[in-house]
Amino acid sequence: MEVFLITFAIFLLVIAAMAVGYIFQRKTVSGSCGGLGSVGIEKVCNCPEPCDARKKREAKEAARAEKLAQWKKDKII
Repeated sequence: MEVFLITFAIFLLVIAAMAVGYIFQRKTVSGSCGGLGSVGIEKVCNCPEPCDARKKREAKEAARAEKLAQWKKDKII
């Protein structure tokens, strides 16, 4: 239990020190490298064309959305 309390106290001190540094510098919190946009990647998958599994998944989702739209239309009429 002693080790836990000591570790917890150290974490609290580190967090408090970071908070004080943030308050005095008045800078916004930002990433270290700017993310994928800084290296020219605009999306997670930088493939020119989606793979077969993704095409199937998108077709399935489109069919499901079309069915739902048709169902809603039939229910309203």
